[in-house]
This record gives sequence, C-alpha cells and structure tokens, in this order.
Amino acid sequence: MGLAGAPRPRTSSGLPSGRGSRHPRRVSAMPRGRAARSVGAGGGRLLPLVVCVEAAGLGLPAWLVLRAGGQPGALAGALAATAVWCGVRAARGRYALRIPGRPPGALTTPGDWLLLIGVLAVLWTVIDRSIDPAAAVVALIPGLLTAAGTSWARGVHWSGRRRTVRRVLVVGEAEGVDRAVGLLTSRAGHGHLVVAALPVGTAPLTCEVPVPGRLAPEPAGDDASTVLGAAFAHEANLALVVPGPRLTEDRLRRLSWGLHDGGLELSVLSHLSETAADRVRPSSVAGLTLLHIVPPRRRGLQPVLKAAVDRAGAVCGLTALAPFLLLIAAAVRLTSKGPVFHRQIRQGRHNRPFVMWKFRTMVADAEQRKARLTAANENDGPMFKMRRDPRVTRLGRLLRRSSLDELPQLINVLKGDMSLVGPRPPLPDEVSRYDERELRRLAVKPGLTGLWQVSGRSDLSWQETVSLDLWYVDNWSVATDMGLMARTLRAVTDGRGAY
Repeated sequence: MGLAGAPRPRTSSGLPSGRGSRHPRRVSAMPRGRAARSVGAGGGRLLPLVVCVEAAGLGLPAWLVLRAGGQPGALAGALAATAVWCGVRAARGRYALRIPGRPPGALTTPGDWLLLIGVLAVLWTVIDRSIDPAAAVVALIPGLLTAAGTSWARGVHWSGRRRTVRRVLVVGEAEGVDRAVGLLTSRAGHGHLVVAALPVGTAPLTCEVPVPGRLAPEPAGDDASTVLGAAFAHEANLALVVPGPRLTEDRLRRLSWGLHDGGLELSVLSHLSETAADRVRPSSVAGLTLLHIVPPRRRGLQPVLKAAVDRAGAVCGLTALAPFLLLIAAAVRLTSKGPVFHRQIRQGRHNRPFVMWKFRTMVADAEQRKARLTAANENDGPMFKMRRDPRVTRLGRLLRRSSLDELPQLINVLKGDMSLVGPRPPLPDEVSRYDERELRRLAVKPGLTGLWQVSGRSDLSWQETVSLDLWYVDNWSVATDMGLMARTLRAVTDGRGAY
C-alpha cells in the first residue's frame, strides 16, 4: 500500500534470551541449502511468468476490443501497445528483483499506465491516426487491471516470504549493534529476524541476543571466517554490518570479499535510518559511491493532489455519514450535560492555531479538572493521557475506543486546517515545551489519522510517537497516505491504545 520503509507497529521479539559464549567453527563457505537462499530467488523464477501475464493481459484484450470496434490495424496496434507497455514497466524497474523492505505494489501501476497512454499518443500523432483514441484507451483498461493484479500478487508473495528467509547476523561495535538489534526487534513487518550478534572489541552488549564470538579491535586475517562461522552456527543468511571507527572502509571492503566468496549476503547499515528508501538515489562520481537524498515533498503535484484528496474525502465523508453523525450528536446530548461538540485550540502547520472539532466525550468542566490530574499523567512526554480518566463519560469511552469522536474533524479537513493523514494536532501548552526536534512535527498539516494511530496510539511512548511523526513529515506521499487510511480501518476495529 505504498508504505515501503515506513515504521511498523511494535511487537515482542521471539529471540532467545541470554548470550552464547562458544567460539564459532571456522568454515570457508556457507551452506547452499535452505538457510543460505537469496530472498530474490523465488521472485526471479516468477519474473518471466509475470512478464508474460502482463503482456497477454494487455495485448489480447486490446486486440479483441479494437477488432470488435472495427478499428483498422487492430493486431498491429495491440502488438505495438504491448511492446511499449513492457518497455515502460521494465524501464521503471517493475520487473526487477526486489530488495528487502521494498515489495512491488499495485499503487505504482496507474502511473505506468498513464505513461503508456502518453507514449502511444505521441506514436498516434507521428505514425498513424487511423485508430480512434477513445477506443484505444478503452482497449488498454484490461491491461491496467491485469498489471495491478500481478503487482498485488507479487506483493503478497513477497510478504509471505520475507518474514521467514532473512535470518540476520549483526556485526559491529557494541553501541551500534545494540541500536540495530533494538530497532529490528521492536518493529514488525520488515521480515528480518536477528539470530545472533558479533561485536567488535570487548565492550559488552545490552541487548539480549546470542553472541557466538567477537571480532578483534583491529583488522585481522580471520575476520571473514569468524563471521562465516557465526552465520553457519545460527543459520544466518544475511550479515548486517554497522560501520564504526573500528570497521573502517578498507576493513569492510576486505570483509565483503570474504563473505561474498563464502556465499553470505551482506548489508551495511546506513545512518539514514529515518529516510524512506524511495528518497535515496545511489550514484557514482569519481570512484565515490554517493547517496543523494531527495528533499521532502513540499511543492509540486503531490501536495496539490493531497489537498484535493483531503477536500474530496471530507465532502464525501460528511455527506455519507451525515445521518450517523446526527445520531451520535443526539446520543451525546441526551446522555450527559453539556454541548454536543468539544471545540479546542490546537496548533497546526507552522505552529498556527486553529479550532479543532470533536464530539464531547468528557464532562462539561473537564478542562477545569485537568489541573488536579496532572500527577496521574501516564505519558512520558508533554502529552496528557490517562488510561482511566475519570472525566470521560460512559458514552465517551465507547466513542474514543471506536474513534467516532474524531469524525467532526472532517470539518477541519474541509476548511484546510487539517489533512486526512498527518501527525496529531498538539495543544498550545504541549508545543510550548517542544524542543527543536519535536517542533518539526508541525512542518505539515496535522491529520485525522496517521502513523501514530495505526501503530499503537496512546500505548506508544512519547519518543516513539515523535519518531513516527518525523518519519511521516520527511517521507510522506499520496500513496503512503492511502496505505495509512487502509491500515486505520484495522486499527479502529482493534481499538488498541484508544482511551
């Protein structure tokens, strides 16, 4: 759903506790069996089938539609469209073997299809105008549906494989290993299972993971055999190296030679962990490997499209849900004293205040009672949260758990104060305690839903909440928003962290 690289909800780790102390066997090559299979192997065998299905799914229906419509040169037109379609898909990397964390997605297909229409329009103008353009567009629609289906199927296939085949051995200095293991074991859905760690030097690890050996503080001739032995002992098929002062460029290069000769895949942890992979563009200049970081989307078509989706979604939502909203409003009014809506000042994009609308879920004098409850705050940051807040009414608990109290914020979305997807809008007193890092949450419009809502809501710590929001601020896209809205439905029905 266009969320490749995005943080996922936390999960408990299935790693065994304790640390091993035995030294690994010295081996010269990794086994070529199940533990050493490449992730892309299955996808590679399926690629010819994918290409054939997409070509047939576009070419055959196009020929039949053009022929049934009496269009001249139906077969030649269908063959030309098929050739261009396969060329477009190949040029945009749709048939490439996928790397971990970046599965193929159906949301990329409409863009390819529109590019196909553009190329064919040019060919129609230059070469042959005998085919009716409207008939040609209709003839190509089955190809769009077929390609979207194959992309979705490849994504499902990838999702099913990736959770079982990436057994990771983390190599690096203690501090970097602890950070990498902590992140990999605290989030789900990325398909990487940490099975062991190989620290450099004698510093102890704080993470609970087997340690089958250690690398010497200085480069040694047995670096590769030590890593291969540890990988063999724990059936790891990927070595994740965390660079540091003791893992210099030359040492890492020599280690990569030995690991690749031994059949073990190697990944190097980048310091750009909070940058989505789609924003990183590798290039080579004067023998240097560079990583170009694409700026966050602040201008251009994507923000315009996001605004259009927000307004259209708000109008459709308010229209379709109007009877339901009236029913909730009546229930709020009849079950407790006070107004139907709770209007509160929140801070929006660029720290501009606005009035946010919600159904009232607390007693009428809730704000006056808040001062007496400050000591009971269960959140470790400036946000106030209580699992059993005595100010919440009985109906309010139901509305909060189902997130129905948030629906009036569609009015804020329609007015342009909020977006359908974004960070949650903070209170002015919360923002007054923000540091420079936390203030970056206000670089985009706040949202009705977002990564915070689909990743645990109030069960998250403050720092986890900030990290999720900052990832969204820098890496959002319309495709990401669509995926988050889809995940919101599951989060709302689950109700985890809603109180």
